[in-house]
Amino acid sequence: MSTTIIQTDAVLIGCGIMSATLGVMLKELDPKLKIHIIERLDEIAGESSDAWNNAGTGHAALCELNYTPENADGSINISKALKVDEEFELSKQFWAWLARQKRIQPANFIHSIPHMSFVAGPSDVEFLRKRHAAMNAHPLFHGMEFTTDRKQIGEWAPLLMKDRQDTEAYAATRSMLGTDVNFGALTRMLFKDLDTLPDTDIHLSHEVRDLERMDNGPWRVEVRDLKSGEKKEYHARFVFIGAGGGALPLLEKSDIPEAEGYGGFPVSGQWLRCLDPKIIQQHHAKVYGKAKSGSPPMSVPHLDTRTIGTEQALLFGPFAGFSTKFLKHGSWLDLPSSLEWDNIMPMVQAGWKNMDLTKYLIEQVSLTPEERLEELKEFMPTAVLKVGNWLLPGNVCRSSKRTRRKAACWSSAPSWFPLPMAAWPRCWAHLRGASTAVSIMLKLVVKCFPERAAGWQEGLKRMVPSHGQVLAEDAALIKAVRTRSHTALGLVVPG
Repeated sequence: MSTTIIQTDAVLIGCGIMSATLGVMLKELDPKLKIHIIERLDEIAGESSDAWNNAGTGHAALCELNYTPENADGSINISKALKVDEEFELSKQFWAWLARQKRIQPANFIHSIPHMSFVAGPSDVEFLRKRHAAMNAHPLFHGMEFTTDRKQIGEWAPLLMKDRQDTEAYAATRSMLGTDVNFGALTRMLFKDLDTLPDTDIHLSHEVRDLERMDNGPWRVEVRDLKSGEKKEYHARFVFIGAGGGALPLLEKSDIPEAEGYGGFPVSGQWLRCLDPKIIQQHHAKVYGKAKSGSPPMSVPHLDTRTIGTEQALLFGPFAGFSTKFLKHGSWLDLPSSLEWDNIMPMVQAGWKNMDLTKYLIEQVSLTPEERLEELKEFMPTAVLKVGNWLLPGNVCRSSKRTRRKAACWSSAPSWFPLPMAAWPRCWAHLRGASTAVSIMLKLVVKCFPERAAGWQEGLKRMVPSHGQVLAEDAALIKAVRTRSHTALGLVVPG
């Protein structure tokens, strides 16, 4: 069978939130760009971006305690929280710009929901008190509430305090600026919008088999149509690898020097899912706790309200899992086939230097359903193990889409070591969280297209008005940007 050769400006690999965001940005900046988007599955947002495969928190550092570590002198460092929150504000601005043009429907993917932090014990109560004082003093987090009153906590989140008989000290913070985001629905809307634009082609059930830099500069991307068997060869000046766990083997195929030494560490996160509507209706918040001493940041427990389509859900987790698959629809051989001489030692060193994570993974994988239930009961004392209430890992089939929707728990995509950027001709691979997609793509566009970046500034500011400014340094700008974004997205408008 002959190979079809296609000349194009850009190839985006993966139909997830990253490629969707980048595609929309590039077409806005230059409508004449020819873009081809390649997806191995027969659906859009079928892996990490799918609503059941990520927490949907819209990370803004409002409740995530691991973003605000305690310094040696007892003070609270909120620098990372400021960075995280500002990145999410960029996302909201971009989505608001699209919403005002009627290109996406906010009610279908984003909703206001309180973000809470919840801790127990005198030392953690004091930590949360200091954290609140430091954060509430900053314009980005102004309006955050704090209480140690058990009754007040119960009013904010009834399941936390219902039938709690102990005399332990508790504290909680609450921010009404929080959101729940269905990144799967958003991704599908963005690709639907892209599909209406000229010179933009989306290819499902197509697999990238190889990519390499040609002698004359551009990239050659070998693709196979999984349905017809047809072979295609794309020649492009720019390639973006947004393939989630699949990015690592593709980056290795590229043979760029920056790919050497990187390996995947496939850690999945599993959640318990409540199936009882009466219980689900009693909770309306995303509540984050504090990781236990010696546990890694990824172990931070949280009790989450989710809105997925028209369905309300209540989830608790995460519980770590381990798989040699790099994608949910991947192969059990993904991990062993990714091993090369230049990344075996870094991976061994990563495991050795992160013994707390290694120990945590071993403990988590060996947890019984009853032990998982006990962790849930620290948040929700009334939780019980019975059919129709909370179901636990072991009752779930993750091999098909139909059973996954009814599953007792769901798992996120694996976590990975960050991957680097290549030099021109440009090939970029990225694997960070969905909440940072807009921030990452703004940086990518400027760095990967330096000769056009100056001329694109107006377009970038049209999409993200605060681009090039630091929100954290301007209280008036924060208020103006948030009011405009939240109004367009139908969210709670800050006072």
